Amino acid sequence: MKKEFSLLLILFFLILSFVISKCKSPVNNESYAEPDTIDIFEYNKELGRGINLGNALEAPSEGDWGVTIREEYFSIIKKAGFDNVRIPIRWSAHTSVDSPYTINHNFINRVDQVLYQALNNDLKVIINVHHYNEIMENPDEEKAKLYSIWRQLSSHYQDFSVELSFEILNEPNDQLTPELWNVYLSDLVEIIRNKNSMRPLIIGTASWGGLSSLSDLDLPEDNRLILTLHYYEPFQFTHQGAEWVDGSDEWLGTIWRNKAAEVQSIVSDFITIDQWAAANNIPVFIGEFGAYSRADSTSRHLWTERIREEAESRNFSWAYWEFCSGFGAYDDQAGQWRNFLLNALIPE
Repeated sequence: MKKEFSLLLILFFLILSFVISKCKSPVNNESYAEPDTIDIFEYNKELGRGINLGNALEAPSEGDWGVTIREEYFSIIKKAGFDNVRIPIRWSAHTSVDSPYTINHNFINRVDQVLYQALNNDLKVIINVHHYNEIMENPDEEKAKLYSIWRQLSSHYQDFSVELSFEILNEPNDQLTPELWNVYLSDLVEIIRNKNSMRPLIIGTASWGGLSSLSDLDLPEDNRLILTLHYYEPFQFTHQGAEWVDGSDEWLGTIWRNKAAEVQSIVSDFITIDQWAAANNIPVFIGEFGAYSRADSTSRHLWTERIREEAESRNFSWAYWEFCSGFGAYDDQAGQWRNFLLNALIPE
């Protein structure tokens, strides 16, 4: 009798473990099936409206910059009406010093936990390589490490649902010139495609990921790419009082009131993006846009609404920068959305 009870108990826990894995894992859930092909324009449409979980996993260590990702964030984001979350990650701070630059086991497990929470809330997820400052300063010396990071990530996530997309590198700049970035980009797409043939890949421009280097970007031959651009214009408005920008206190008081001249500058930029994307047959994701909290709330609302409208009128997907820090649409201390921003992003 005791032996039979023990066997039943073991069987019970095996079944329970199987059920839990089915419910929690984006690898094994019923919604996942490796597709034969992907319509990348349709995928980008479904990517829709999103928000960045900034100042968390791209800090030197999570929590250093005041944000630790909590599970309830994803249900809050989903219930507000967002479709995607972009999760910036500083992988370069969590590898071994020497080749093969192995990613720390505990760190990648933490990232996995965050991904499970997002995917289980029916959100599309974008992960990237963020704040890899060393490769911007010394690309030749850091190239092997960046390539190793993507070999590891490509292998680790190869069986995850395509609801997870990869953004290859955030805002190449400095010594990682447009010409050099084109070479690295082509190599990295090939590395990732070795084990992720169908996964959407998001690629940006050099010179800080903005419009200025769009014409310098050479697209690899691949029909599952999405172009990303970051938009913070006019910079003296969006970054007034930003502590990390030299001289930004002089810009305090800069307003934005949706006047014709202000709007025309933005429209012109978005027309340029749209025309380039159409000529190159690639969909567009505005991966970052936002105005810092030291701008007045009326200006922030009007500017944010305008950027969202210009993006959506051209079928661009987007992700606001960011959830609950200096640009934050959500007040984490009060436990509520800043309605003047949420209404600009998700109109009623």
